[in-house]
Amino acid sequence: MQTDIDPRSLIGRKAFDRDGAKIGTVDEVYLDDATGTPEWAAVRTGLFSRDAFVPLEPSELVNDTLRVPFTRSLIKDAPDFGVGRHLSPEQELELYHHYGLDVPRAAPGDPVPPDRDFGQLASPDDGQG
Repeated sequence: MQTDIDPRSLIGRKAFDRDGAKIGTVDEVYLDDATGTPEWAAVRTGLFSRDAFVPLEPSELVNDTLRVPFTRSLIKDAPDFGVGRHLSPEQELELYHHYGLDVPRAAPGDPVPPDRDFGQLASPDDGQG
């Protein structure tokens, strides 16, 4: 996904699966704690439904919508961890495995604490106002 996009601008965008079926609306965006890069989006899958986490790396913005390259059923079956708090390393690994994605590795020499939190929430304030 484009890395120069403000993660807060994703909130409220419609999300669609690989076949063009509407998944829902982006509720929250989670950043990698080490890099600050948008990594996961929580997509509200319906009025009385839950938020499903989708990976942003293979996803892309197309005509102001988030296109997620997975089927709607796979997305809806993603592990439910709730929203509004950090994803633990174990939860993030579970999501990577669910989507069949390779777990990103730190570059050699990059300090990565073994207990770091992965999914920092991109807040609307984000310290800029």
